[in-house]
Amino acid sequence: MKPYRVPQLAKKYVEYDMIQKHTELPPFPDARVQLLYIFLNQGTSSHGMHSELFSLVTSLVQLGIDTHETIDTQKDKPGEGFMRSRQLKVLAGDYFSSRFYQLLSQKGQIEAVSRLSQAICDVNVLKMNLYGKMKSLLLSAEEYLRHTVQLNMQLFLSFTPLLEESLHELWGTLLRKVSECETVAREMQRSGGEPFLYSYSYWHILDVANEEDKEALRERKIDNKDWKKLMLKYKAAEHMAERLRQAVNGVQSVLKNAKSDGCLREIGQVLEPFQRQLHASGSAVGEG
Repeated sequence: MKPYRVPQLAKKYVEYDMIQKHTELPPFPDARVQLLYIFLNQGTSSHGMHSELFSLVTSLVQLGIDTHETIDTQKDKPGEGFMRSRQLKVLAGDYFSSRFYQLLSQKGQIEAVSRLSQAICDVNVLKMNLYGKMKSLLLSAEEYLRHTVQLNMQLFLSFTPLLEESLHELWGTLLRKVSECETVAREMQRSGGEPFLYSYSYWHILDVANEEDKEALRERKIDNKDWKKLMLKYKAAEHMAERLRQAVNGVQSVLKNAKSDGCLREIGQVLEPFQRQLHASGSAVGEG
């Protein structure tokens, strides 16, 4: 198997001076992409020869979806800089999402275009269902996390039929657990500032807060300073670090119980960024 280099290949499409100067992109979905690359290269399937291409285009589609998610729709924020940032996010998200058509069609991979297109439709349906529940405040923190993990899995699940059938169960289990790691890690990074509304920490605090604080959250009667006080009061950062530790241990447990081979050793490397994040947050990772 060739060395994993999808993040380096993606730089050609995502590193533009205008974007870097005026806005920020969401994190690259490296853990899920690397997991997909590893599994596409397993067994005797001929799809392994396209593993790099499939992983690259999936990463671009996911980045496009994630970029659109970061667009701030508030109309009362002034300034040319804010407007330019929002416009660039719209354009960048569209660009990333459309690039996969060109890359796959150039290689004659029309079936992969169909798979990813259907997966994008599935993602949008899941998002609409989630947003409806969020707007009605009908979610617990665990429900929010479960729905978000499913959203983050959906593009990658579209490649399941291309894998050897003997790998399907392991692939599905690890994809869910790695997606949970990536989701919680991103929520930890997101929770420190704006927009904090409807983040995982928001739903966690809404679950455990007293009635006065819950009402303030529901009515959006808090600013960034108030939010940081609530984060400390209800130990939201500690809660999320513990959830990430559990997710990492869950992956380690699956790898420990599965047959040991080169594939599993490579998957273990996917966890390294999350382990570093846990150490940085002051939480030790158990052996699982």
